[in-house]
Amino acid sequence: MTESIMSKAATMEIPINSNGDTGTLAEDDSLEQDLQQVMVSGPNLNETSIVSGGYGGTAEGIIPTSSIKGSNMHHSSSSSSMTADDMTRGVAVEKLDSMKKWGLNTYKCTKQMISERFGRGSRTVDMELEAQIEVLRDTKRKYENVLRLARALTNHFYNMVQTQQALGDTFADLSQKSPELRDEFGFNAETQKLLCKNGETLLGAVNFFVSSINTLVNKTMEDTLMTIKMYENARLEFDAYRSDLEELSLGPRDAVTMARIDAAQQQYQVHKEKYERFRSDVIIKLKFLEENKVKVMHKQLLLFHNAISAYFAGNQQQLEQTLKQFNIKLRPPGADKPSWLEEQ
Repeated sequence: MTESIMSKAATMEIPINSNGDTGTLAEDDSLEQDLQQVMVSGPNLNETSIVSGGYGGTAEGIIPTSSIKGSNMHHSSSSSSMTADDMTRGVAVEKLDSMKKWGLNTYKCTKQMISERFGRGSRTVDMELEAQIEVLRDTKRKYENVLRLARALTNHFYNMVQTQQALGDTFADLSQKSPELRDEFGFNAETQKLLCKNGETLLGAVNFFVSSINTLVNKTMEDTLMTIKMYENARLEFDAYRSDLEELSLGPRDAVTMARIDAAQQQYQVHKEKYERFRSDVIIKLKFLEENKVKVMHKQLLLFHNAISAYFAGNQQQLEQTLKQFNIKLRPPGADKPSWLEEQ
């Protein structure tokens, strides 16, 4: 309707009288009414449109203002999504750099290890420390053998004690059912019960011995050997970067090579400090391990000797005194199974 009115107003002829006055238009009233109607029924400001082109154009160039507001909101969400994408990309780049460094380090260490194995590369050797490490490994193997034999002794002795207990119960039952041999069966029943009681006391001492040796071998020594393993890995990395620096130093001294030499020098220094730190840790742990080993084994060997001697001498009082001396408490019968609280 607006387009018809505007075209109607644009093509209207205005007659002029001979004296220059405009004449009365026949369509003035209808035009005024149409304009008023346009003003009343015109578009709402919230729903206005941007028209591209002149009057009477097609609706292809009309852009609703609501779409402009929507585009602003879409731009804000796009900005937030772009920020999240940037963060994700940054994490991916960091992981890629970390993987690259790991791959390069693995390559250098593998190359160094192969060179050492085939006698082509040099390695850093601390003769005194290497000898101490070899002694520790040999000691661990021997102590593991002691632990294995002590466990076997415990199992065999436990079976013997169980057999003595069953034999004592059988003698006691026959003593009640055989009046003519009551005294003889009774004596043997009492003897077997006494041996069983002493055997349980000796088992408590041997179990304590086995537990202490197991802690020394599989915890204390193993912890030191783990530190030694990290020390050996640090030594391999140090030698790998040292060899890399030596190879670069023998090459040409252009700008690119000098930059690579500076980077290799920094890596060499980092791994040298790491190697020296682990070397110091190994020396300290070996020292404390030796002191702890002597202290523990002195106590455990004295316990083992006194308990075995008292048992086979039939000295029940001395056997019980040995357990008190080393603060060993026997579990009451039926306490072999841990409680529900200990199992948690």
